[in-house]
Formats: sequence, structure tokens, C-alpha cells
Amino acid sequence: MKQLHRIASAVVLGAVALGAAQAATVTISCGAVGADFENCKRHSAQWAAKTGHTVKIFTLPSSSTDILALFRQMFAAKSTDLDVINIDVVWPGVIKDHLLDLRPYSKGAEKEHFPAIIANNTVDGKLLAMPNFTDAGLLYYRKDLLQKYGLQPPATWQEFNAAAKKIQDGERAAGAADFQGFVFQGKAYEGLSCNALEWLTSFGGQIVDASGKVTVNSPATVQAFKLAASWPGTIAPKGVLNYAEEDARGVFQNGKAAFMRSWPYAWSLSQGADSAVRGKVGVAPLPKGSAEGQAAGALGGWQYAVSRYSKSPEAAADLVMFLTSREIQKERAVKSSFNPTIPELYKDKEVLEANPFMGNLYEVFLNAVPRPSSITGTKYPEVSQAFWNAAHDALSGQATAEDAARRLEGRLNQIKRGKW
Repeated sequence: MKQLHRIASAVVLGAVALGAAQAATVTISCGAVGADFENCKRHSAQWAAKTGHTVKIFTLPSSSTDILALFRQMFAAKSTDLDVINIDVVWPGVIKDHLLDLRPYSKGAEKEHFPAIIANNTVDGKLLAMPNFTDAGLLYYRKDLLQKYGLQPPATWQEFNAAAKKIQDGERAAGAADFQGFVFQGKAYEGLSCNALEWLTSFGGQIVDASGKVTVNSPATVQAFKLAASWPGTIAPKGVLNYAEEDARGVFQNGKAAFMRSWPYAWSLSQGADSAVRGKVGVAPLPKGSAEGQAAGALGGWQYAVSRYSKSPEAAADLVMFLTSREIQKERAVKSSFNPTIPELYKDKEVLEANPFMGNLYEVFLNAVPRPSSITGTKYPEVSQAFWNAAHDALSGQATAEDAARRLEGRLNQIKRGKW
């Protein structure tokens, strides 16, 4: 009997030990913009309650540029402090050596998502991230003010400039002295690279071509930089040179601007109970460079990846699959207007009721313009920094559009050093 008791005890202890081994603590970095952080926190807690694991939230800086710098520092030290990482759409190729291949854990779930995003997240045959949400730059406008001044959503930048000035002048004359025509992301960081890519592409330009040749010193770039340089101090505040997403949204949502360039997440926030513009906001594609040009929204979006240095890779991967599932993506789309990466959800009645623009602007999301991260690879952060610095120099008047384009070409060829 004593021997049986010892065996039973051993079994119980083994089960307890097994339970302890299975109950992992997973640390996740959540997004820092808008409702993304709260969604991530809430859904991670749901997963923890469901699985018996514990989740800790890792606080990040608000700027994507600062976030990447922090991640690279942690990876260099092979830090185990972070298991699940929220990464920008342009980062898989940049930090590929530090991410876990998720294919052994995905059970084929990646087949439900947009193939282009899965291709973006697949490097050297390894699925390094699962899509959290996709994004494209959009033009937000005040429906009531366009109606008041007899205007339509502008199709070209020329129409846009005229509309922004007309509304701004009218509102200021009516007593709103600090009213602005336009707010956008003009600070020297990744967000400006997205804005500037949209201006450039709308005039038919590009930073590098498909073969990797630096093609940025072109008439299209000069036109784009001249256009943007005309905004601060006229239809945009001079302070826009220091604006990131939330700075622009604060002005627009408080009823102090006619137009705003932002991402889809701003839609649900503009419709919140505390919003001064609730029920007054429209969303359209960004303007074209000319009637023959194209409306260009920069491809954005964030993914979840697992650090190669995680002590609990299986639990971390399971959390990633939960956060990127159809059910969670639908909830985020309905409640927070985050764009799903699962095409099927764009036909979902509840998603379209909450976000009418998702159906109307589906083509914008499908044809969003990618930043040249796949071509420039691990050198992309340097490329983007050179691009946003050139754009900021033009915006702030520190360089002419021609000089900014010419210097940018030289800097990019210097970074390339013969090959990407």
C-alpha cells in the first residue's frame, strides 16, 4: 500500500509540475496608437483567462521609429524580457534574424488573410509574423463644412488646396481664429515617410524602382515637395512640423480643422461621445497629383511576432494566433474601426454598418502603396530616415524642393553602396 501511495503521490506531483510548466507568463508589447493598446490589453486578458497563462504588458514609446530602436537594442542583448512583439509592416525583413517561424504553430490560419500581407511577413520561407490589422492613408473631411461652402471631396491636390483655404478663411472670418484647413503628420519620423510617399506616388514618382535603382530625384518628387512645403503657415499650422498621428487627430477631433490625413483607426474615435465632430466626418481617398494621376494611400498595418529569445515560444505563438483570429479582428473592426486582414470580413454586415467607408474604400486598402522595405531590406530604416529628413527639410523651408530631392538621391546611393 505504501508503495502504491508513493506512486500516486509521484503522479500527482508530476501533474502539478506539468501544470506549472504549462502555465507560462507571456510578455507582450501592444500598439501605442488610439484604441490599439486597450484592445490588445483586453484581448490578451481574455486569452489568459481562457488558457490559464499570465500576460504582462510591455510599455512602448509612441513613435514607431523609437520602438524599432528599442527592439534592436533588446535583440542585440538577446533579451528574454519580451515574448510577443507588435511590429510594423515594414519590419519583418529588418529584424528577420530575431523572430520565430510561426508556421509550425499556425495550423494554416495564414491562408485566411490577404496573400500580399502574408507574403510581406514571409522571409526566406519563414512566416515571421501574423497580421494584426492593415492600414492605408486616408483623407478625413468635415461633411458639414464642405456642404456649408458648396464643395465636394477634392479629387486632386489643386482642388484640395482651394477647398482647405476657402473653408479656413470662412471659419476664421466667422470668429474661429485658430481654425486650420489641414492637419497631417509632419514630424521627422516614419509617419512623415508615409505621408511623403503618398504625395510622391500621387504625382507618379517613386523612391526606388523594382530593380532597386534610386529614382527619387525626379520632377514628381520636386512637385510633391513643393506642394507640401506650401502648407505650413498657410492651410496648415506651422506646428504641423512636429505633429504625429495623435497631434493631428486632437486638432481635427476638437473641430479645429477641415481636413486631416490619418489612418482608419481615427474613424471610430471621431464618432465617440466626446468628439466635437461626431456625425460630421467623411472619409475619402487622398487626392491625386493631377486628373490623370493616382490616389495613393501608404500601406500600413501592424503584425504580431514572437521573439526568438522567448522562454515560452509555444504559449507566445498561441497568443499571437488568438489575437489575429477572425473573431478578434471582427470585434476590433466593429468597435474600433481597425481594418481586418481577412478579406471575408469586408463583406460582413456588422463590420460595414460600423464602418461604411470600409466597403466604399476597399480598393484603397487593396491597392495601398508599400514602402520600399522589401527592396531595401535591412537598410530600410536608413532609407526611410533619409526620406523623412529630406521631406522635413522641404516642409520647413530648410531646403528647396530641388535641393532636397538631389541630396536625397545622393544619400540613398550612399546607403545602397552598390547593392541593397
